[in-house]
Amino acid sequence: MFSGRYDYSIDDKSRVSIPSKFREILSSNYDMRLVLTNLETCIVAYPYREWESVQQRISNNPSPSQEHRNFLRFFFSGVFECPIDKLGRILIPQSLKSYAGIRKDVTIAGMTSKIEIWAHEKFEEQMEKVMSNPLQMGQIISDFGL
Repeated sequence: MFSGRYDYSIDDKSRVSIPSKFREILSSNYDMRLVLTNLETCIVAYPYREWESVQQRISNNPSPSQEHRNFLRFFFSGVFECPIDKLGRILIPQSLKSYAGIRKDVTIAGMTSKIEIWAHEKFEEQMEKVMSNPLQMGQIISDFGL
C-alpha cells in the first residue's frame, strides 16, 4: 500500500525520482513499471498490475454513456508506460507535465494502490482546501470510521 508524501524536483530531462519506499513496494509486490495518466489535475501512476485491473473494470462496463466515453477518451489519451530506471527515476512526458501544471517542484503522494504526482503548489492548495472545512473533514472521518 502506497502512503506518505515526498517532495522532489524534476531534472532538466523531465525525470523524477520515485521515493525509495514506493520502489520497495513495487519491487516486492509488482514490477518496476508504472502507467501514468491524467486525472484530477495531477498525474496518477499505477503499478502495471493495478493498471490491468483498472482496464478490466472499465471493459466490464458494457454500454457507457456519452459522458463516460468522453471521460475515458480523456483518461486513456494520457496513458504512458514508464519503466523505472536503475537510479529509481521515471520520465514524465511533456503532455502530462503540462496537464498537471508541473514545472520543477513536485509532491509525490501515496494513494493506497496508486501514486499521485502533483505540481507542488497545487498539492498545497488541495491540502489547504481540506483543512479549511473542519465540518466536512469530520464527516469524512466518520464515513471512513477513523
